[in-house]
Order: sequence, then structure tokens, then C-alpha cells
Amino acid sequence: MKGILGKKIGMTQVFTKEGKLIPVTVVEVEPNVVTQIKTVEKDGYEAVQLATESIRESLSNKPSMGHTNKANTTPKRFLREIRGVNVNEYTLGQTIGVDIFSEGEMVDVTGTSKGKGFQGVIKRHNQSVGPMGHGSQYHRGVGSLGTLLPMHVLKGKKMPGQMGNVQRTVQNLEIVSVDTENNVILVKGNVPGPKKSLVMIRTAVKKPNVKKDAVELVSYNEPSVEEVTSAEETEVNAE
Repeated sequence: MKGILGKKIGMTQVFTKEGKLIPVTVVEVEPNVVTQIKTVEKDGYEAVQLATESIRESLSNKPSMGHTNKANTTPKRFLREIRGVNVNEYTLGQTIGVDIFSEGEMVDVTGTSKGKGFQGVIKRHNQSVGPMGHGSQYHRGVGSLGTLLPMHVLKGKKMPGQMGNVQRTVQNLEIVSVDTENNVILVKGNVPGPKKSLVMIRTAVKKPNVKKDAVELVSYNEPSVEEVTSAEETEVNAE
């Protein structure tokens, strides 16, 4: 088990050299710092605490700065724990980058879903609407709230209320590309949360040892002058 914290930038699409289109989510990863290592003897469980996104000292407080100073790093905005890791492989103050993952690995991505506010049962629970004609007096209402016998609404009844803004995990997503130069990970498919929100990428729980073949993507970088010159010389020599 391994993991890293990142920021969801948005979605885009990439193409393979075979002509296949792949929708991907772009996750920007600022190098994570190990700020605490928890053990069974001291804390009752094993976990590694990671911190990301540096902030000014004026936006922090003394307790949090004292915590990050132990790891010889600047104050951080986000701190999260990852369980199930081998704590012996980590050291306090260690920096973790995007190269911890590679193309083809299966991961689980956790984030906070978009908040939709107070919504009715039609949108919140995907219930059916009533007849929309003018004679119908039931259109988008809750409907029956239960039987006559209990004489009260049963616990757990699907009702209108707050929708979204909860932690969700999408499992078994494939890493399409890892850009170590720009500190970016491309994950196949969509992940929870709005743009610029915090996401956690971890090894897939259900498929920890599965690794697919890395796909070769089309690059749109313009060739350099040296590459163009060498290509022209190759064509002339061939003729």
C-alpha cells in the first residue's frame, strides 16, 4: 500500500498512437512530506501522515508549525493519514513525489464530492416524478412516507436534504501517465470533487497487484531544430 496527496486540476483527453481516446483527470501533486509516522506500540495502529501545499506562517499557528518543524518543513495546508503502509519504508521529513506511481497501476482515488445544497428526492435519490399534467396535484413531491401501522416515519426514509459535500472513493482507476517534470498524474476516468480540491491517490485495495501495460500516448511537442535537421539529413542520405 502506498499513497500520495494531490490537487484535482480538471479533466481532459489524451490519444494513444493506436488512435484510441482516453478521458483522464489531471491531478497536480506538490511533493508530499512525511510529517508523522504512527506505530502500534505508540499509537495503536500503523499509519503515515503526509502533508502538502505549503502556506505562509501567518496563516498557520504555533501547534501546527511545531508539528511541521519536527519534519524540517514549512507549514502545510493539508495533512492526511494513510494506513496499511509499511512504516519501516518511511522516515520523518521524507519527500514523496509523483514517481512513487507508474503507468498502468490500479489506484483508488478519494475526494470530497461537489456540494449541491438542499435538494428534493427527485434529484437527491433519483426517484420518479408524478404525472406532469395540470390535473395532477402530485409532481415532484416526496410521496408516501410509510404505512399506517407504525404511525411515524421510519428511520432511514429517503427524504429531501443536503446533497453532496461528502467523502467518496472511486476504486480501480488506471494511471495513464506520470509526468515527473510537471508533477502531474493522469488518472483514467473521473474522480470526486470540484476543481482545485484535495484528492488522495492510494494503491487499489481490490487490485493491489494488478498492473496493466502502459499505453504510448501521442505527443504534441514541436520538434527541435536539431531533430528537424537530423530528419532532413536522413532523408537526403536515403535518396
